[in-house]
Amino acid sequence: MGQFFETIPPSLIKWILDQKVFWVATAPLSSSGHVNVSPKGGQYFGVPDNKTFWYMDLSGSGNETISHLHEPGNGRVTIMFNAFEGPPRIMRLWGKGKVLEKGTAEFESWIAAHSVETIPGTRSIIVVDIHQVGTSCGFSVPFYDFKEFRPTLNDLFRKRAEKYAAGNENESIDRYWAHKNAWSMDGLPGMRRGQVVAKEKNVAPIKKMVGPLAPKRYINPYGGVQLEAVVIIAIICFILGISFALWMPFLRDLVFKPGTRGQFSGMGARLHSITKYVGPLR
Repeated sequence: MGQFFETIPPSLIKWILDQKVFWVATAPLSSSGHVNVSPKGGQYFGVPDNKTFWYMDLSGSGNETISHLHEPGNGRVTIMFNAFEGPPRIMRLWGKGKVLEKGTAEFESWIAAHSVETIPGTRSIIVVDIHQVGTSCGFSVPFYDFKEFRPTLNDLFRKRAEKYAAGNENESIDRYWAHKNAWSMDGLPGMRRGQVVAKEKNVAPIKKMVGPLAPKRYINPYGGVQLEAVVIIAIICFILGISFALWMPFLRDLVFKPGTRGQFSGMGARLHSITKYVGPLR
């Protein structure tokens, strides 16, 4: 039988920490965007309190979760655990997620406060503010025996870090993020650090979709309009507003007779006779 809670029950926190794998689900705000589900393995997660869940986000070719959590007005995320041994159980944590990118002051402060040890492939810390917890039966989830954590990703980025330290600029983790993590498959902005490096070093983004549904352009975080365009439009509107205020007395006298209340001048009368025959009903 399913149960719902506003916080994680204390009796289930240890069960969460004993799990070897979980799933992260996010989606863009656009109905044409793609829902993403990412598996996470390894003991790189924790429960600081009964309303907070965190995990260490490791580098990889995809970055959908980061893009969806960075998207203004979004941040929706669901974490799901399954019991693969012992009594059956499915647990979901619903909440709002926040991305603490590696290299930022927030990231450094958070890992210091929570004594988190990072590894060469660490990309960010994802912190989820939980507002709902749900458990369900999991009767159809099969049994699996855990063998060991897969070391491939950790080994890959450890070797990249060693090559970069030896002087190979092409092995820079920043270049990797700029190439593969600056944008989502829907064209949403991804890692902010990756975008900065992509611009500074002229690193082209990897193509993540093929076919007619592939995005034709990357989506600007300011509602699809470039920030420069927003500033220019604001300046033009400001100038027009000032000009209208300064010219308003002249325009009023041009249309209406001075000293009268609503009586048209010669030009005003001509304009009125023209405009009263304009419209879809004439």
